[in-house]
Amino acid sequence: MPLEAPLLPVSDRVAQLNDNYRHHSATDVLKHALTDPQVGRIAMVSSFGAESVVLLHMVATVDRTTPILFIDTEMLFDETLTYQKEVADHLALTNVHTVRPDRDALFSRDTESLLHRHNTDACCALRKTEPLQNALNGFDAWITGRKRFQSRDRTGLKFFENENDIRIKVNPLVHWTPRDVQDYMVNNRLPRHPLVAKGFASIGCAPCTSPVEKGEDPRAGRWRGQNKDECGIHFENGKIVRHPHHEGAHQ
Repeated sequence: MPLEAPLLPVSDRVAQLNDNYRHHSATDVLKHALTDPQVGRIAMVSSFGAESVVLLHMVATVDRTTPILFIDTEMLFDETLTYQKEVADHLALTNVHTVRPDRDALFSRDTESLLHRHNTDACCALRKTEPLQNALNGFDAWITGRKRFQSRDRTGLKFFENENDIRIKVNPLVHWTPRDVQDYMVNNRLPRHPLVAKGFASIGCAPCTSPVEKGEDPRAGRWRGQNKDECGIHFENGKIVRHPHHEGAHQ
């Protein structure tokens, strides 16, 4: 059998992919991302949060064997852990990988699980960012649920994005609106995260997530009272993305 052609540099592939698929729908972009050789080995990263089921359903309709990376920070709500299993079963996902923090790192840096009380950035790095980066080793691309409406700095997001010349980030839902998301969930009768009915619009770790009031930004309940609304998974120019809470952000 002939050997596979080596992948071009990330920047070249991103430019080519955006040029090829810029007029396609979210479903088409996702399908191409899962099959185009220039995307390479790909996984989806999902929090199984308030809106995650939309993209998970789309992936399941294309290829249920797609690797799904679920980060269990070991500080998630019990409802999220239950919902993760419910959704995986409902969509018949066959390749879900639970990613957890390194045990030795937890012992040395957060022995009593209280790091979040005095340094949320360090806690997110330990329990989420570092485990994910380790899990992404061996992948050339990963699928995210980011959308342009979520913040001013995301208004220029494209379907395919260069992640520090290391791998490609694929954003199939980049053009979707909040109404698009809700309509898709209703039309496909997708199970809702149980905490949404209790006022949680954006769901992360239990110690750092609270319900939001009517009229508040959906992410106001994440790290409430702090100048923080990103866990650090998404970097721009090597730095954690920061946005004012009223602008919205990463799901």
